Amino acid sequence: MLRIGIDLGGTKIELVALSSEGEELFRKRLPTPREYIATLDAIESLVNEAESLLDDKGTVGVGIPGVVSPYSGLVKNANSTWINGHPLDLDLGKRLNREVRVANDANCFAVSEAVDGAAAGKGVVFGVIIGTGCGAGLAINGKVHGGGNGIGGEWGHNPLPWMTADEFNSTECFCGNQDCIETFISGTGFVRDYKQAGGNAPSGIEIAQRMERGELLATEAFERYIDRLARSLAHVINILDPDVIVLGGGVSNIEAIYPQLPSILPKYVLGGECRTPVVQNIYGGSSGVRGAAWLWSKNEA
Repeated sequence: MLRIGIDLGGTKIELVALSSEGEELFRKRLPTPREYIATLDAIESLVNEAESLLDDKGTVGVGIPGVVSPYSGLVKNANSTWINGHPLDLDLGKRLNREVRVANDANCFAVSEAVDGAAAGKGVVFGVIIGTGCGAGLAINGKVHGGGNGIGGEWGHNPLPWMTADEFNSTECFCGNQDCIETFISGTGFVRDYKQAGGNAPSGIEIAQRMERGELLATEAFERYIDRLARSLAHVINILDPDVIVLGGGVSNIEAIYPQLPSILPKYVLGGECRTPVVQNIYGGSSGVRGAAWLWSKNEA
C-alpha cells in the first residue's frame, strides 16, 4: 500500500507517494488556494491523481503549519489562517473515505528524519527547523509526540535561556512575547543581530560566507549566534536528553555549525558533559512531506 504525504504550506501544496520501503513513486505540487474549501479540493485532486496513476490506494498524512487541537478537534495556530477553526482531518477523511492523519510540519520533519533520514534507528529525535522562523518537533520511536495540548516541540517560543544583560527585553516576537528563542536563532534573528552590529546581509548563509572570508563583524555575529543556539539546545537536552538533534531549514546549511556546536554545548548542559549528536538533515525541503507520509508507519494499513 502507498504512503501518501501532503505538505500544506502557505504558497504550495505538495504531495509525495512512497512505497512501503520509502521509495518515492510520485510527486506533484500545486499553488495553495488561500481558502478552505478550495484547499480541500486541491488535496483531494492530488490524492486522486496519484492513486490513479499508480493504480493503488494509500494511507494519507498531512503536515500543516499549525496543529489540530486535541480538545476541539479544530486546527489552531496555523499561519495559513484559512484552515484555522476547521476539522481538517475529518473533512479530508470524509472526502477521501478513509482516516487522514494531520500533524504539525515540524513534527513531520522529525518523523521523516527518524524513520529513514539522519536519525534513522534513534529512539528520541528532536527535529529543529531554522529558517525565516524557528520550529521544532519531537519523534519517539518514529512516531509524532504531539503532547496533551498538541504543542510538543514548540520550544522556539520559550525565552532564550541564560540571557545576558543586553539580551533582556531586546526582541519582540510575533507570538506577543519578548525574547523568544525564535527571535535570536532564526535566520531572521541572525540577520537582525548582524545588522544591529553594523553589517548588512540578506541571509545567515551570506553572513557565514563573509566569516569564512575573514570579516570580523560576521565572525563576531556568528559567535553570538552559535552561543545562543547552544544555549537553546542545551535547554532541550537538560529536559529531554534526546538521542539526536537534527537541524533543518536554511540556517542548517551553514557548515560551521556542526564542528563548533559540540564544543559549546557542555558549557550549558548540566554536569558539564554532552555528546548529543547534532546533525544536518538528509532530505532537506522534502523532509516535511515525507514525514507526513510516515505518519502511518510501515506496518500500518
